[in-house]
Amino acid sequence: MTHSRRKFLTSASLLTAGLLAAPDMRGMSFYKRFNKLALDLPHFPDKLHAFLWRNWNLVPLSRLAAVLKTAPQEVLSLASAIGLPASRQVSADQQERSYLTIIRRNWHLLPREQLLELLGWTDEKLTFTLQEDDFFYIKLGSLKPECGKVTFKPRSAEVKVKEQWVTRVIREEFKDGFPEQKQPLFHFINDLSAVSAETVVQKSSGFSPRFGYAYFALFGDPLLQPDIDPYPEGYLARMSASGMDGTWIHIVLSKLTPFQWDPSLSEHWEKRLENLGRLVKKSKQHGIGIYLYLNEPRFLPLAFFEKHPELKGVTIGEQAALCTSHPQVQQYLTDSMALITSRVPDLAGFFSITASENHTNCWSHGKGAECPRCGKRSPGAVISELNNLYLTGIRRGMAGLGPSAGAEASGPRLIAWDWGWKDGWAEEIIPLLGKETALMSVSEWDLPIERGGIQNKVGEYSISSIGPGPRALRHWEIARRHGLKTIAKIQAGNTWEIAAVPYIPALENVAKHAENLRQTKVDGLMLGWTLGGYPSPNLEVVAEMGSSDTISAREAMEKVARRRYGLAGTAVTEAWQKYSEAFREFPYHVGVVYSAPLQAGPSNLLWDRPTGYRATMVGLPYDDINGWRANYPTEVFISQLQKITDGFNKALAALRVKAKTLKLTGLQQKALLEECHVAETVAIHYGSIVNQSRFVVNRDKLSAGIEKKEAQVLISELETILKEEIVLARRMAVLQGNDSRLGFEASNHYFYVVNDLVEKVLNCRDLLDRWLPQQKKRWS
Repeated sequence: MTHSRRKFLTSASLLTAGLLAAPDMRGMSFYKRFNKLALDLPHFPDKLHAFLWRNWNLVPLSRLAAVLKTAPQEVLSLASAIGLPASRQVSADQQERSYLTIIRRNWHLLPREQLLELLGWTDEKLTFTLQEDDFFYIKLGSLKPECGKVTFKPRSAEVKVKEQWVTRVIREEFKDGFPEQKQPLFHFINDLSAVSAETVVQKSSGFSPRFGYAYFALFGDPLLQPDIDPYPEGYLARMSASGMDGTWIHIVLSKLTPFQWDPSLSEHWEKRLENLGRLVKKSKQHGIGIYLYLNEPRFLPLAFFEKHPELKGVTIGEQAALCTSHPQVQQYLTDSMALITSRVPDLAGFFSITASENHTNCWSHGKGAECPRCGKRSPGAVISELNNLYLTGIRRGMAGLGPSAGAEASGPRLIAWDWGWKDGWAEEIIPLLGKETALMSVSEWDLPIERGGIQNKVGEYSISSIGPGPRALRHWEIARRHGLKTIAKIQAGNTWEIAAVPYIPALENVAKHAENLRQTKVDGLMLGWTLGGYPSPNLEVVAEMGSSDTISAREAMEKVARRRYGLAGTAVTEAWQKYSEAFREFPYHVGVVYSAPLQAGPSNLLWDRPTGYRATMVGLPYDDINGWRANYPTEVFISQLQKITDGFNKALAALRVKAKTLKLTGLQQKALLEECHVAETVAIHYGSIVNQSRFVVNRDKLSAGIEKKEAQVLISELETILKEEIVLARRMAVLQGNDSRLGFEASNHYFYVVNDLVEKVLNCRDLLDRWLPQQKKRWS
């Protein structure tokens, strides 16, 4: 499908259309099927130096030396030769929390064997992570570039000259020296984990439940990492104070309960259940319930079905469904649910996704007709039955507890999420769901919008668009007619429109969305996917909007702003309104949200020729401007982002001027400074995307058949763009070095760190010092 003809697509239909590729793991042998070379990095002397730069102070020095098969002192010497800062100890906690960052930054540097050595992982662990850590392999483009082995070797004279160029650029561009990571990575965890007597307890809200993901919880296998606490006491208190009454955890059912056909898949399941019970008990003491994410049963390799052919459902690639129409599979599902609920009866509930990117039931990707059992049944019959199997297990688990369960005897709730259901499915599925089930819909889905004269429909992950949309309204109405409660899935804190900030300060949009949902009488809210769990003013505003049927968006914002920023409350509220107005210009399309360099911002590198790589889902944007812009004409895409950049910069400047005259406490000053840094980061990211887009457009024009005069104009513009990008990267390096929240998101870890932003400066200087002179000579 060409970009110019691409219609509106949901994430599920992107997958089906091939714009997002489904992973084929199979022991990672898929590496061998691709023959795409890793990208060169001419701003480094060689790949050895690139490897050292990208892993410096992210991976322990001893591990770097081991991978390179050399002594630590040799590595230190090499680091000094390119101006890297002093080596710091990398804590075990940092290593546990940043593995996705390590994988992503080495994807174009290391072959598989060295990547495993760098991580200190087994083959099986890497395979599990790429598949189960929120589709991370898809985020990497569903292919591994071919990389040569990185080895330590004596530096040639040519390499030493390039080293001198690197150190010279650092001296010239960073007058105060290499930017410091003054606030260590993940420092925000210490801040959020500290128990504070000043935590304000939120009053109850009319929305129930109100659950979202923990800001710094790990995604892949969180219940088997006892040293990584996703819910410290202080953070639980802050979640509650922000207006949340629940959170959710990603699980794989075969890891949490016995998998009868292959017990090896369930190793340590008892430990996971035990850890879950402890987390549930602790969270409940703070008024926070825990929900489990059900995306089951997962596809299995074809080798499994050689032993159990009777269980096989739809085949896709080298995997097949564990068919949910088979009685043994149904028994497995109900037994598993019963075991969880009987062992952990205080769970708040479960939510199911039955048509996600993962292959699960036979109809999960619309191919159920290929199954000998499910092909005789409709999608609605299979999917409603699957949800009812979950519910049956929940009921049975609670029934086994008897009267001792007390007031909680009704058990955890089941929330059926309609994500990915094809048009027409809901009308059949919803009436067949058990009456204890709640129906959840993405609030803004199908909302029609117009940006820059281009019409689109919103899929999800939007704060720029104020829901609810027609799809959710239609599905909620069906649910109410059949006695089911209704849940709105929103993104209250941030979205993939930009997830590199802890929250998007467009609070008027968030407040108005909550006001609209209050009027539609939805029962509860899912406040976000993996992103948006920071205890932000956004979450507080949503809670305020639910606390009264009459409070307005402006009143809720002012109340929160005064509580956080004291006398600066009114000025902050006005800034939030201006940010919201600007943010409503965002060129929304699911292709933009997933493909544009919204998360990488100024850390995304520029290339002197097309890379040939397509942008990946919130992962690696490359130079794929046609993927970034989706169905927006290039100039419209750029102009819409420029409107947001200008709007944020203008509102932020006004806020800073007003704040200078106000008397604030030390805590209020700190909070206001951090608030300003969040808004500035949004402006820097979008301003950088404007620069990157113009760079790619001009670069490609320069290689086409043009006149000499036009070429010289383009070269001049390219020079200006590169210099502007250096300014933005330098500023972002300072911001990120002082605020460890920036650049982080739970299911991606750090999109960038200070070293990446300094690398971007090297990248731009290489283009200015090497490539542009070549172009000037060519067109002189």
